[in-house]
Amino acid sequence: MAQASLSFPFRRICRTRSLLAVCAVLLLSPVATFADVADLTNKDAASGLRQALTDGASAAVGKLGAPNGFFSNPKVRIPLPEPIQRVDGLLRAMGMKQQADELVLAMNRAAEAAVAEAKPLLIDAVKKMSVKDAKQILTGGETSVTDYFRRTTAGPLGTKFLPVVKKATAKVGLAEKYNAIAGKGAQLGLVDAKEATIEQYVTQKSLDGLYTMIADEEKAIRSNPLGAASSIVQKVFGAIK
Repeated sequence: MAQASLSFPFRRICRTRSLLAVCAVLLLSPVATFADVADLTNKDAASGLRQALTDGASAAVGKLGAPNGFFSNPKVRIPLPEPIQRVDGLLRAMGMKQQADELVLAMNRAAEAAVAEAKPLLIDAVKKMSVKDAKQILTGGETSVTDYFRRTTAGPLGTKFLPVVKKATAKVGLAEKYNAIAGKGAQLGLVDAKEATIEQYVTQKSLDGLYTMIADEEKAIRSNPLGAASSIVQKVFGAIK
């Protein structure tokens, strides 16, 4: 595209102080035409980005927070923790197969219950999105929405998830054995401190699973904006694409 044909309207657009500078949208994709981008108002751009974040977060929570959301999804299903995996064969040989299976089910049920509580915190993060955040999301690549959510919500969500997970796993006797094994491993530096107890392990895996699904939703919106339910998301991400 010739520079001369863009000079006057392009300067006017780039001078606009807005949550999402339309010039950033233009720079993001050489495929977008100037007319497509110029048709986006500042309000449209901001609304479209916020709606895309809300849609992606809501879809991820809806899928994972449902019965079998974790347990039946091989992409996020939580396996036995590493310390127990090392002795899993021995446990099963000792007649503890049922306990091992119960622990796997309990962990995934705990994750499903915890993630179901995530939506308010994710929506709050969308509402608090700053100008800097918005620009990073626009120019940060295909997982920039997910990166934003991880950066702004991992701490609060971890705090919220932990008691839910603890309650769900407390009924499983093998959880105590894991805590004993992993606790010693953490003291020796063999187990990550985030996984030193069954509650911490499941909480971390719940967060990982949530952000994995948010990333999937983000990629789907970016690759096929016309498939989005919201017309404003179609308009904004269609122009970017």
